[in-house]
Amino acid sequence: MRFLLRRCSKCNHYTLKEKCPKCKEDTISVHPAKFSPDDKYMRYRLAERYS
Repeated sequence: MRFLLRRCSKCNHYTLKEKCPKCKEDTISVHPAKFSPDDKYMRYRLAERYS
């Protein structure tokens, strides 16, 4: 089983769980997505970042 570090977007608490143990909100992954040269959506992600 692989554990990924996650962060609560509400209280910024770091955890390994899907729900924050402090405020019970959903957590998000703090790791960036893996790079792939065949990424179909890279154009849209870059446009959103630099617009």
